Amino acid sequence: MKRYLTFVILMSCAICSAQNINDALRYGTENLQGTARFQAMGGAFGALGGDLSSLNINPAGSAVFNNSLFTITGSNYNTNNDARYFGDALITKDNNIEINQFGGAFVFKNTNTNSDWNKFTLAFNYDIVDNFDNEYYISGSSTEGIDTYFLEFAGGTPFGSILVQDNEFLEEAYLNIGSAQGFSDQQAFLGYYGGILDPETEDDGNTNYISNSLYDRVEQDFLRRTNGYNSKFTLNMASQYKENIHMGASLNFHSVLYSQYDEFTESGYEPNSAIQRTTFDNFLQTEGNGFSFSLGAIAKLNNNVRLGGSYQSPTWYRLEDNTSQRINSDLADADINFISFNIVNVFEKYTVKTPSKLTGSLAVIFAKDGLLSFDYGYQDFSQSELRPTNDPSFQTVNIQIANDLGAVSTFRLGGEYRIEQVSLRAGYRFEQSPYANGNTIGDLNAVSGGIGYNFGGSKLDFALSRSQQDINERLFNAGITTPATINRSITNATLSYTINF
Repeated sequence: MKRYLTFVILMSCAICSAQNINDALRYGTENLQGTARFQAMGGAFGALGGDLSSLNINPAGSAVFNNSLFTITGSNYNTNNDARYFGDALITKDNNIEINQFGGAFVFKNTNTNSDWNKFTLAFNYDIVDNFDNEYYISGSSTEGIDTYFLEFAGGTPFGSILVQDNEFLEEAYLNIGSAQGFSDQQAFLGYYGGILDPETEDDGNTNYISNSLYDRVEQDFLRRTNGYNSKFTLNMASQYKENIHMGASLNFHSVLYSQYDEFTESGYEPNSAIQRTTFDNFLQTEGNGFSFSLGAIAKLNNNVRLGGSYQSPTWYRLEDNTSQRINSDLADADINFISFNIVNVFEKYTVKTPSKLTGSLAVIFAKDGLLSFDYGYQDFSQSELRPTNDPSFQTVNIQIANDLGAVSTFRLGGEYRIEQVSLRAGYRFEQSPYANGNTIGDLNAVSGGIGYNFGGSKLDFALSRSQQDINERLFNAGITTPATINRSITNATLSYTINF
């Protein structure tokens, strides 16, 4: 009988259990790249405006433009991951180039001298909110094997409910169990037919399982490769009232494409272990879109001092996941290879709501010589949610979010010094860990610098920025509890070109 490719939609999120706290953080964290000038000054533009990427901080920023313009930006991303797992260290580098920003602003000046509204600006801008392209390797000798992952899911699952039925292919059973019973039972099925575990008894009602592997320590190798982006397209309007007040609003349309490939190999079992080698690979792909809005204002207190304030609404993402898996071991079922990346679980769409953000800003202008700018942002990640909130699976995740995540303060400082047509820039950014414990993901620190040249009708800007953050990354969301410690540094080289009209 011919094998065939099969898809299944897991109709109820209540039995999925595939979404977790990582979804709230992955799409709630904005690692804005922006224009070269924006990056060089640490993104401290809340009270400055006058840059298309500043609309991400304060939508009133477009009212500062004196003329219409268009800007395009390209960046080279270099990611360095220094991963340590049970004392073993591996360094992985990843490099890619892309267009990360483009946009324009159209300034309409009011010729009516009796009106207090001096000008009106319409702007659009595309920015990469986060670049997901990354790769890292983890290798070490662990006291916890992959059997702990499958035993955690299998415990309490009736043995009869994870057996292949008469006239049913192995891959069909895998999909049918996922669809009817959920992710947890599906993993128990993989553990059994992958040879990793067995029931204590062959009774259909048995709910206790034992591992087929013997070890004191096992050698584990893990690769994670991610690709994709979270982008934002902004439609903005802003206006200047008299000489001192700028006000603006933006509608933001988000687009998400994310893929994650995990490759896991385990060996080094005891000589008398029935299993001597295990492989377990996973693939996740997420697609979707989102919406948010923002409001802001900038006030000129005098010729030198500006104050800014803005509100960024929650972002509501509508996402769809699909997953696929493959497993093998010395004791695996003969047909186990038919469960491969061609067998796809398609999950019901769900919503991720990220928290709102408030930003306060201060800038000091030194006539035509230069400026200093400071932004403070506040965002409470414990308010993130997966929806529908009445879904039992999502209720569990939302409780974890409320308990584990906390408020994040962000500090941005930037400066610019002008020498005729040349501008020299520098910046610093600090962002607190979104975790209440401050350890699962550490604080982020970033420094930057750059240079710009004004040709009169156009400008060319260059920036170099570097961020650093420590991350404790678990290999799996169940079972193996000891995380790898990853020191991640990202270096961006960015070039922007602006044409004035």
